[in-house]
Amino acid sequence: MEEERPFFVKIGKDGLIAALQKLNQQLKAAGRGHVLSRKSPTDWIGKEVSPGQIGLINHGGLPSILTRPGRYPGMPLRNWWARKWVGTCGLSDTVIEFLGLTVVQVSQNQAAVVSDPQNHVFVVKNSGFVAYAIEGTYNVLSIVDQTHLPTQIKDPVTKVTLGWSHEVTMKSRIGTGAKQDYVVALFLNIPANNCAILQKGDDLELLPAGQHYITSPNVTLRGLFTLGENQIEMPTKDIFTRDQVPVSLTIYLKWQLTEPLKLTTHGYNTPYDALRDKTQSILTQIVAHLDYSSMVKQRSLGPDNMDDGTDASSAFLDALRTRAMDDLYLAAGEYGIIMKDLAVIDRQFKGDIASTMDKLTTRALQAQVEAANVDRENSNKIKQEEGALAVARIKAQAQNTKADTEAYSIVAAAEAQAKRLQIEAEAQAKATRLAAEAEAEAVRMRAAADASVVDRFAREMELRRTEVARVRAFGPKAVFVPTEGLGAQMGSTMAVGMAAGLGAAEARGD
Repeated sequence: MEEERPFFVKIGKDGLIAALQKLNQQLKAAGRGHVLSRKSPTDWIGKEVSPGQIGLINHGGLPSILTRPGRYPGMPLRNWWARKWVGTCGLSDTVIEFLGLTVVQVSQNQAAVVSDPQNHVFVVKNSGFVAYAIEGTYNVLSIVDQTHLPTQIKDPVTKVTLGWSHEVTMKSRIGTGAKQDYVVALFLNIPANNCAILQKGDDLELLPAGQHYITSPNVTLRGLFTLGENQIEMPTKDIFTRDQVPVSLTIYLKWQLTEPLKLTTHGYNTPYDALRDKTQSILTQIVAHLDYSSMVKQRSLGPDNMDDGTDASSAFLDALRTRAMDDLYLAAGEYGIIMKDLAVIDRQFKGDIASTMDKLTTRALQAQVEAANVDRENSNKIKQEEGALAVARIKAQAQNTKADTEAYSIVAAAEAQAKRLQIEAEAQAKATRLAAEAEAEAVRMRAAADASVVDRFAREMELRRTEVARVRAFGPKAVFVPTEGLGAQMGSTMAVGMAAGLGAAEARGD
């Protein structure tokens, strides 16, 4: 677009009509035929040109453009014998090609790839042009949507998306008459945190993220790279231990490319290609100092696998791990790569001795598993016994609690019973005392009543009634003996006589 070309006018803010008028003035100044028609429109008959359109007329093989809307009468009016009506097209059409006149208008995110009459390819972005080719043609090769390029570029190893690309080709006729496609432009859409390396001769240039295109024939794309972290599991070639047992390792690599120019300067297309050779060399040196037995014991060479120091070779293996990481870190730094992690996650031994040792190792592992199972069973039994003991202890505590509750209930019941008996005894004693007091009071009242009787006959009758009551109470055969004075002595004498009589009767057998 910046190159000076004859009869080539950029479309500015005034639009397509102004650009056509400017081109028409250049052609007139150069003594060429004009491209804008001088015909005036009518409003009653003829070919119609609507607002927003232009009319195309073939004027003896030369283009003639109608820019004013209206109707244009046909033959024989207005000298149409040397002209031919072709049609109309929109003022905003992206590409208009008509009898050597080329119009290109591209919007945002669009790019037009154009070849000029000298086969120089240029790209038009977010603008347009009007051109008239006197010798040769302007060919619009492609209209590219820069935001959605069709070809996705991935890292062949890590499968990370590096960007998108699109190649624009042009057919060229060679001497035999056949046509062949040639790439004339390359479009790139590089996402954030990625980049591309361009090469021009021996010079390399870093292309940052964004939308780019390449039309220069001496500039080639060296490759696309990601500047983020990458990781991969990589198998190695067979490596021999110190006792000549072949082993194949699967390693884990984690890295980050920070300087792609260093990597491409050394001739590598991907960081993996650079790390693979160095890692293979470093691990070959490490394994060459290890015995098969040490390799069997050592499950991993990663930094997370640290021995407890009880093994005689553990310090040596730790030193090898440290040296491997240090050596690889230094080697990767020469290629602009920062090494983040290295670990051997698997190894496969090969050969007859390896198969024999694998069998022995398998037996040892089985023995360890069986021992672990026995320990697990014993642990389970111990836990079961501990559980049963805990249950028995809980039951005993529950029984003790129940016994304490029952004893407390019995003591409480006994205390309640004693309290009840005490209350009943106290009530009975109080009732007896009250009854005795009432009886004594009655006796006193009767005695007082009897004492108050002064009539002798009445007293005598009271004594008789008392005697009658006493005889009624004890029966008619009872003998009442006086307990005081002479009567008391007579009573004792009578008792002795009665006893003697009873004894004599027993002696006779009566």
